[in-house]
Amino acid sequence: MTVVELKQTPPTGLVTSQMHGSVLRLEMNNPPANALSIAMMQALMDAFEAARDDGAVRVIVLASATPGKLFSAGHDLKELTLHRADQDRGRAFFAKTMKLCAELMQAIVHLPKPVIAEVDGLATAAGCQLVASCDLAICTDTAAFCTPGVNIGLFCSTPMVALSRNVNRKQAMEMLLTGETIDASTAREFGLINRIVPRQYLNQVVMKYAEIIASKSPLTVKIGKEAFYRQAEMSLEEAYEYTAGVMVENMMIRDAEEGINAFITKRMPEWTGE
Repeated sequence: MTVVELKQTPPTGLVTSQMHGSVLRLEMNNPPANALSIAMMQALMDAFEAARDDGAVRVIVLASATPGKLFSAGHDLKELTLHRADQDRGRAFFAKTMKLCAELMQAIVHLPKPVIAEVDGLATAAGCQLVASCDLAICTDTAAFCTPGVNIGLFCSTPMVALSRNVNRKQAMEMLLTGETIDASTAREFGLINRIVPRQYLNQVVMKYAEIIASKSPLTVKIGKEAFYRQAEMSLEEAYEYTAGVMVENMMIRDAEEGINAFITKRMPEWTGE
């Protein structure tokens, strides 16, 4: 495996972007904790929206600009606390924060392009939610995860949504009720992350996954990702009925015709995204 060299653009604020071929790397740049403030969440929303409309982007990697420390500490508690002085004791600002957070997590799920979390450090509370919301997650052997809201009297109810859709219910409840930090091995056992790698190989492995996915038909990946999340919320009968229809429509696209013909004639397919 060769080391991947990324071309980095000059920092543009809370989220910096890098392109390597058809893989877009987004780095959260809100030290020291990459807290998900209103500004940070909006910057991520803007970055994902731009990626959605950029035909050159096929896969997105989400990482921290300060690896080895905090991937993200979740909501900015200082920002939230400042609004306790508002006339409504912060209710409107709290609602705005939680609404934007929910929109951000759903934006990742609804994005037609796969998002891979590259985690080197601690992902806590809404930061853990961010990892769980990504399609894939790869971390270092020193990464850690927790939903510690219960420790400060604030149950991690919104992180619970993404967490409970990725790990076993009892394991999700273990994290939510104890607030304890789990290590990378436990996170993989729970199903929160896909792979654990030594820090020096993290970027290589993430980019290998990203490049493999980016080599597929972008339209097929879009169809598959949408279908995956939709069928997951259906009954077994509904899911099969829905996905059967998806398969039929998928068969009708040019890329499926090209891919099948390429397989039969033993050549590499040429994707057009149609």
